[in-house]
Amino acid sequence: MKYAAVTEQLAGLGSDKWALSIAASARIAAGQPVINLTIGEPDVGTPQDLIDTACAAMQAGRTGYSNGRGEASLLDALSARYTRRLNRPFGRDRFLCLPGTQTSLYVALNAMCDAGSEVILGDPLYATYEGLVRSSGAVPVHVPLHPEHGFRLQAADVAEAITEQTRVIFLNTPHNPTGAILRPEELAAIGALAREHDLWILSDEVYGDLTHDGRPFTSALTDPAFEERTVVTASISKSHAAPGFRSGWLAGPADFTRRALPLSETMLFGSQPFIADMTARAVSGPPVLAQQMAARMARRAGIIHAALDGVAGLRVLRPEAGMFALLDIRALSADSQAFALALLEATDVAVMPGASFGTAFEGWLRLALNASDADTAEACSRIAAHASRLAV
Repeated sequence: MKYAAVTEQLAGLGSDKWALSIAASARIAAGQPVINLTIGEPDVGTPQDLIDTACAAMQAGRTGYSNGRGEASLLDALSARYTRRLNRPFGRDRFLCLPGTQTSLYVALNAMCDAGSEVILGDPLYATYEGLVRSSGAVPVHVPLHPEHGFRLQAADVAEAITEQTRVIFLNTPHNPTGAILRPEELAAIGALAREHDLWILSDEVYGDLTHDGRPFTSALTDPAFEERTVVTASISKSHAAPGFRSGWLAGPADFTRRALPLSETMLFGSQPFIADMTARAVSGPPVLAQQMAARMARRAGIIHAALDGVAGLRVLRPEAGMFALLDIRALSADSQAFALALLEATDVAVMPGASFGTAFEGWLRLALNASDADTAEACSRIAAHASRLAV
């Protein structure tokens, strides 16, 4: 049988990236005492008031078809949220509501790119980004993110990668896996490049409410000088502990959302109204839950740093935001996949190998911060013992 070329282009870019996490879950299901630090899920359940809102909406009959752009109540809530945060009017025609950030990025990239277009993105990068780019027919162009710059994308490195085929500069701030937050001056320099070369800026900002220790976050939409070429995506999965509800959005120029709407409708003609009602409630209030989660995760990053930094040559990079800390294992191994598998076999601690997040992250591990403080400390003890054995 003949298959579309996209099936080959995406081979190895889906669940294969998460092989170690899948192996850890299988062991947990079999009753093994695995401490799982692989997946960035919230460390609490979905708030009861959000569940109650969804249930009440279902009981009230909010179970029918929606429209392609989004329910009026959610569009109004998003408009109010972004108007407040950007300090300028941001109308409901600037949004498309979609099931999660992943779907929003898929729509955005397919609306921006043609076959052969190039998309510049930082490396390391979230594990699904390369597949998202390739699904649009575009080619991902990796720009290394350097530890000496705090893993923040630099305009000078972007400039070297721009060609006649470049269509999009793909940002992720706060960044997964590194937790880095792009500074306003860095966003301004990247925006100036995009304007000079007539490029789109696409920014995944799903961790925007999860900054650590009160660090400020600046959206790529903040500067009105670049808003005609900027699209951002976000969701309630992380900030409101609701990953299973799959509710997100993209925000950008009104002309972009108008042109992207038929693409969104072709893929999925409207999300569930009862989830839209829940999402409207979530985004209308202050990010109290996100701030509480961020405080716990910052504390666990501190536990990891205190327990592992300097042990057997290991180095810990504490994040500025998000749900992960980074462990530099280059003093012990250049093969993060092999190291992570050996760690799981020897200690029942599951972490994500850096190789799942790009070539520039080889020799690193990503440790989720959603386990309890006690489990995080115990995992560190096991990692330290394993590393010390290898260093002998």
